[in-house]
Amino acid sequence: MRPFEILRGYRREYLRADLVAGLTVAVVLLPQAIAYALIAELPAEAGLYAAVIAGIAGALWGSSKHLQTGPTNAASLLVLTTLLPILPPGTPEYIAAASLMAIMVGAIRFSMGMLHLGILANFVSDSVIIGFTAGAGILISANQLRHLFGLSVPGSPYLFNTLQAVVLNLSHTHALSLILGLGTVMVVLLLKRFKPHWPSALISMALASVIVGVFHLEAQGVKVLGELPRSLPPLSDFSLFRTEWVGQMAVGAFAVAAIGLVEATSIARSIAAQSGQYVSSNQEFVGQGMANMAAGLFSGYTCSGSFIRSSLNYASGAKTQMASVFSGLIVLAAALAFAPLTAYLPRTALAGVLIVTAYGMIDRKEMRRIWNASRGDSLIMLATLGSTLVLPLQYAVLAGVIVSFVRYVIKTSTPLVYPVVPSDNFRHFVQHEDQPFCPQLGIITISGSLYFGAAHHVEKVIRAELDKYPEQTHLLLRMHLVDHCDVSGIHMLESLVRMRRKVGGDVFLSGVRPLVRQQMELLGFDKFLSSDHFFAREDAIAYLFHHVLSPEICIYECPVRVFAECQALPKYDYRSNLPVSFSFDEHHIDSLLPSELQSKLTENGQVLVLADVREEKEYQEGHISQACLIPMRHIAVKGKNLPRDCPIVLVCRTGRRSMLAAHILKDMGYSQVYNLEGGMLAWKAAGYPVAVE
Repeated sequence: MRPFEILRGYRREYLRADLVAGLTVAVVLLPQAIAYALIAELPAEAGLYAAVIAGIAGALWGSSKHLQTGPTNAASLLVLTTLLPILPPGTPEYIAAASLMAIMVGAIRFSMGMLHLGILANFVSDSVIIGFTAGAGILISANQLRHLFGLSVPGSPYLFNTLQAVVLNLSHTHALSLILGLGTVMVVLLLKRFKPHWPSALISMALASVIVGVFHLEAQGVKVLGELPRSLPPLSDFSLFRTEWVGQMAVGAFAVAAIGLVEATSIARSIAAQSGQYVSSNQEFVGQGMANMAAGLFSGYTCSGSFIRSSLNYASGAKTQMASVFSGLIVLAAALAFAPLTAYLPRTALAGVLIVTAYGMIDRKEMRRIWNASRGDSLIMLATLGSTLVLPLQYAVLAGVIVSFVRYVIKTSTPLVYPVVPSDNFRHFVQHEDQPFCPQLGIITISGSLYFGAAHHVEKVIRAELDKYPEQTHLLLRMHLVDHCDVSGIHMLESLVRMRRKVGGDVFLSGVRPLVRQQMELLGFDKFLSSDHFFAREDAIAYLFHHVLSPEICIYECPVRVFAECQALPKYDYRSNLPVSFSFDEHHIDSLLPSELQSKLTENGQVLVLADVREEKEYQEGHISQACLIPMRHIAVKGKNLPRDCPIVLVCRTGRRSMLAAHILKDMGYSQVYNLEGGMLAWKAAGYPVAVE
């Protein structure tokens, strides 16, 4: 059990630091617990009970050493908007329903933690939280205006209904209440400005209570909180629970559970980033579940993690979870000792404190950052903010979560796919737009998962790129940024391979990650493609240049030098050596297979001319012994010396260059011109001898 692990590992030297941190947090937690309960239209003691029970349970079963669990602004507002359509505030049934809702929320969170669904918190964008808290701040401020003005109007979960009710009843404003409330706001702001480390909320509320008590303002119409009961947190009145409430509160409970989990785990992780502690999302889910179920059982209501109190806990030097336990116990002791003093606490002062706090919930700086950085996140933030102000709050939260999830799905299903070429210094690849590209080899980077949702998008983009440059028969896919590939991704790759091989090219992969390669092997794709088509990122270009790309295209048809290997390559424009009158018309060229050429060469009495039209270096590395060298760039000049009364067979590396040379000779009037089909590659593959100089 988690509590026994914490207690067993506790050391005496932690005690002083945890006590100091617990006392510091308790000073802030006490007034907040009372104020936040009033947001939910619950009695102040419900907030104190929740602060004590949830704070202790969340600390003992959670993962973070510094996360402080208890009543929060957002959770209180969600409770209000969920319960108002069901039951009238102030009734015993309303209080019982709030406790039942806490148990439901706790059960959802606890179940998610036990099922190891902590990863789901990652699918909710921070933009949802920012938009929701901003909207919640506006709603809280609007709901507190009636108390600030001393108006007797019913609360409403809808912003415009609340504002309309306040405006229509402004003539009934209670002047003393308004002055006292505005004075409280002024004190809080001044203390925050000049004494930021002082408990401004507690001081301002205590000062307002003294003024009410000394001048007997409650007799003049100033509404006061009333004396709190001096008792330990009692068990909830289960006899009031109704089964139909479960269905009526289900959507709200799920919304509270979702937003609270994201809020709590985000707070825990942000503080853990400073403290260096490892935080388990699953264990934090369990802790939040236990905190809410315990609060619901003992007359409290729904709670969550508080960023302000958690940060204060860490800044005060808390060493372990026991600091939150101590803060809960201190709040309990203070509530029991000073309960009579709350009889003079004016409701308008609480409203003033809450309005200042709610204003602080609108994180304008972070909203500007999101607006300037990402249109997608801005859309989610504004959608959640707008929904919070217009829709029932529980649906607004779920709408923000759904939009966030949909955006994630869309983003992962449309990974970046873009063509690249080597940079000017050949050290890395850059996206090619107006830069030169290789006419034989297309290089495309895929950045994202190749799963069923993304496969169609990736194939569509690649096919569109290949359609732009149909001469690029070979394709190199850089896959070092692909972290997952499923069967749909494999089928897409197989389709690309078939398409390239159909036009005489092929597909090659570089930088394939081990897990992705393993998946390819399990699905048989490595055999379909051939294992020699996989390369390390740094080896692919060199191999393809020397063993796959056609030198004749590089030398005679490509005017650019894209790769480092191209830099020393000679570039010749064979057309510049052709006569002006040369038409380069299409001619029918007969081809010879390597076996047919071998037969002719070994046949007695057979006279033919075998001309190798490659470059001298290629010729020296391996040629047919009977072949003479006439480089392609000289064919129009030296070809005039070839005999016209015997067959002429032209050969190059693959048959492409020799086919061009054959057309030139045909245009020059030679009739018996043949091309070696497949060139020297086919000759070598057939096992025929090669001479090397």
